[in-house]
Order: sequence, then structure tokens, then C-alpha cells
Amino acid sequence: MTATVPRRALGDAGFDVPALALGSWHTYDRMDFEDAVTLLGTAIEHGVNLFDVGVYGFPGMQPPAITDVLFSAIIRGVGAPRESWLLSEKVWTDAYDGGFAPQLERALFRVGTDHADLVVLGDIHRDDLTMRQIATAMQELVDTGLTRAWGVNNWSAGNIAELRRIAADEGLVPPAFAQLKYSVARRSIPDGEPFARLFADGFVFEASDCLEGGYLAGRTDLTREVGRDPGDVRATLLESLPEYVATAERLGTTPARLAIAFTLTHPANVTTLFGATKLSQLEDNLAAFELVERIGTAELRAAVDPFWADKGVVDPEGP
Repeated sequence: MTATVPRRALGDAGFDVPALALGSWHTYDRMDFEDAVTLLGTAIEHGVNLFDVGVYGFPGMQPPAITDVLFSAIIRGVGAPRESWLLSEKVWTDAYDGGFAPQLERALFRVGTDHADLVVLGDIHRDDLTMRQIATAMQELVDTGLTRAWGVNNWSAGNIAELRRIAADEGLVPPAFAQLKYSVARRSIPDGEPFARLFADGFVFEASDCLEGGYLAGRTDLTREVGRDPGDVRATLLESLPEYVATAERLGTTPARLAIAFTLTHPANVTTLFGATKLSQLEDNLAAFELVERIGTAELRAAVDPFWADKGVVDPEGP
């Protein structure tokens, strides 16, 4: 198992992040507390010290969303000082009320800290917000010390380019990265020409949903909610899943490790976000670095190319 994961520069944000990040969606609420403390403590020991704990809920929702509250208790159980780990939070355009500070402050209160290191702005769900309003509101979060850097979640390349242009023209902090769905099956957007132009300009991304909710770990009997399926490509993925599992076996690895390793081969991907509820899953993902080294980037990408399910289906420009 990799002793310490590599670290990569977060675009032009001015600091590094680990090449693997640990998410929280539908994880901590399904774990024994002591097991969760062991999981996070082991992750930090191996350099996986970036935690995405965005709140996927709203006041009054039943059952209430408590993953970030659980994280607060778990990280206290680990005993890791705040300066030893990085926090990624989310804010949402739905709750914009002239800014994003109130919702971020509430989220930070639930975690038990006064700042995030990264803030990811969720999907655009409102037609009354301009790119300039968004850029200005995110600048406020940086100016007030609520975050060090910010990015966007599954935005189009065109909208990101516009945000970066406004930031350059007006002396604002630009979005440093995008959180993008990226997997063996879902590649069209990060591997497409529109985002290639952004990457050539120094922009980077964080790979998310890289196991397609667990399907690319070889599991089809999922009992929890999984991420959205742009392009409805999971049906194609499920058809090819037995061959994908066989490919992993032929390469002497596990399906999950192969899926994680694939994301590590993209030169603009600075960190791969994954969820884990078992220590064995963390260990499997940590071993993805050795897999890339053993097989090589070109051979690994060629091996999984037949399973690119959204090729020609999803617009590379992005949503």
C-alpha cells in the first residue's frame, strides 16, 4: 500500500492537495463510529487529508442530512489538529441571497471549524444570477477568510472560461478547479476539446463519481442513492460490466483499483474524490498508484477504452 500519496498543485490557488480525496456522501451515516475514526485516521496517515463534506440537504428535510455533523465528531475522534487536514465544502446557487457567506458559515458551524480550504459551487439552478455576481460573491468568501480557494461542480467549459475572464479583468480570485464526473465509462467532458483548452491555460479538475456509485467496483446490487446519470450511460456500462471485471482480473487487479487508477492518468486531474465505508476500500484505492506504475499510463488507458460508455453521447462542452 502506498506510504504517502503524491501531492499536486491546485491550479493557481497557491497550495497543494493530495492526489486522493475522501468524500462523505452516504458513507459516515452507514458506518460504525469507531470504524469511521479508524478509516479517517488511516487516510491521514497515508496523506489522504482532503475531506469533502458538502451538505446535500436542506433545513426540515426528512431524514435530516447529518453527514457533516458526523464528520465533525469523527475527526475529533481521530485527534487530528485542524492544520493537518483540508476541508472542501459546497455552496449552492439555490440559496444565494446576495452572497454565499450565510450558507457557508452554517456549514462550517456544523463541521466545527471557522474556514474551509476549498469551496465548490454547485450546479446553476437559477436564471437570475450573472457570472459577475457569482464571481463577486465567491471573492467575498476569500476576502473574509471563509475559504482559501474555490471551484465549480460540473459546469460547462464556456461558463468556467467566462468566470475566469471576469476574474482576470476585475482582479478577482478565479475558480481554481472544477469537480467533474470522470470514470472509465464517463470520459467525454474531461477528455474533450473544450476542457482541454482550459487545462492548457492552467485550469485543473477533481475527478468525482469515479466508481459510478459502485458499479465500477463490480457491484450491481446497490441499495443506496447514487449520482445522476447524464446521458443515461449506466445501462451501457452494466452491459459491459462482466468484461470490465474480466479485464481487471487479466491485469491482476480489482475493478475498483483499475477505475481509480484510470483517473490518475489524466494530466489535469489533481485529486480523485472517492467514498469508502471500509478500510479495505481505502487500501485498495491507495494501491492504484502502484498499478499505474506497473502497467503504464498508455497501456492502462488502452485497456479500458472499450468501456467508454458516453463517447458520442454527452456534449464535451459540459452541462
